Formats: sequence, structure tokens, C-alpha cells
Amino acid sequence: EGNPDIKDIRRISKPGRRVYSRATSIPRIQNGLGLAIISTNKGVMSDIEARKNNIGGEIICTVF
Repeated sequence: EGNPDIKDIRRISKPGRRVYSRATSIPRIQNGLGLAIISTNKGVMSDIEARKNNIGGEIICTVF
């Protein structure tokens, strides 16, 4: 219908301010409708995968 699928992308971690989160405190984006991209020691993954594998890391961005 001409509407974009991605409405908002926000960069969370920046070179001057890194944001880290534990697996238990990874934020939910728009009550689970959105997605957070997290850099972990196991590689880059979504917030859902990180919670499932109980891995925290640096929150790179959020997508909604």
C-alpha cells in the first residue's frame, strides 16, 4: 500500500557512550513488536535470540 515496513530505527550505542545490558534486562521494543540488535561475544543477534541464549551485550540499535 506504499507504507514503509520499518517506521523507526534508533542508534542506542554511540562511540562516546556505549550501552550494555544483561540478558535479564534487555528492553522490549514496543511490547515485542520491535527488535533490538545486540552485539554479544557469540556474535550479533536479535534481542529474542539473546534472551533465549541468556546472553547480554552491547545494544547497537532498535528497529520498529
